[in-house]
Amino acid sequence: MGAKSLDPARLHDVLAFVAAVQAGGFSAAAREMGLARSVVGKSVARLESSVGVRLLNRTTRQISLTDDGAIAFERWRQILDDLAEVDATLAQRRGRPTGLLRLTAPIALGHTMVLPVLQNLLRRWPELTAEVHFSPRYVDVIAEGFDVAVRVGAPDENVELQARTIGKQQFVTCASPQYLEDHGTPQSPRELTRHSIIAFLKGEGPPSWRFKHDGQLQVLDVVPRLCMDSGEALMRAGVMGLGLLHLPTYVVGEALGNGSLVEVLADYRPPPDLIRVVYPSKRQLSPRVRTFIDALVEMLPET
Repeated sequence: MGAKSLDPARLHDVLAFVAAVQAGGFSAAAREMGLARSVVGKSVARLESSVGVRLLNRTTRQISLTDDGAIAFERWRQILDDLAEVDATLAQRRGRPTGLLRLTAPIALGHTMVLPVLQNLLRRWPELTAEVHFSPRYVDVIAEGFDVAVRVGAPDENVELQARTIGKQQFVTCASPQYLEDHGTPQSPRELTRHSIIAFLKGEGPPSWRFKHDGQLQVLDVVPRLCMDSGEALMRAGVMGLGLLHLPTYVVGEALGNGSLVEVLADYRPPPDLIRVVYPSKRQLSPRVRTFIDALVEMLPET
């Protein structure tokens, strides 16, 4: 490797370029790096001049990678990840997590279970920082540069990912006592057509609820009266008596415990879904990832 590749100014330019791509723009990258937008823009321009090719297409609203830029981004991002892993390996020898933990998780599970774990970790380990993306979409862990993803359901088939099962997610059907008094208690899933349904907002197709009875799994499309994209908001709507819910116990558990919600169709509970963490298999498991996973295992319920 030549001396030019090790020049600190060039490394700073590479950092700015990678940050701009990952953040989706110069302004967002500047905020993350604590720099002025113009500094990030000049760093990327200087890098393009140095390598002799255009790396980014620019408009007034957004940036996008050129073909050369896509190749450079993947290589430089991997180099920066490798540098971070060196720091993580040295930290592992000292036995404490340090550096940036980039993770993604589903919204409801993330808000309810991941945030309390992070709160404890960040308080305990002052050298640890975190960047968290709560999203309902399937995230490409490797392409988007995440350290770890929390996922629910079927395991990944990607051979480049390592997976560990850390818990289970149990859905229950429930409603407020007042709603059940006013509208009656359903005795089977078939009776749901006579009830107001509160369901997660889906991108395509109707929401579906799963049930199991006498060993038979049933998937029922429901027609909701109210759809929302927040588990907490759905729970609160159920407590207000707006209809029947079908949510994980970690969302409605407290309300079930204090009687604000009452479980129905208990004999039709679906089988629990497995909760997994996935991370790139080719990387050594860093202290920050291992510490996060271990803490999450302690937090998550088994059923």
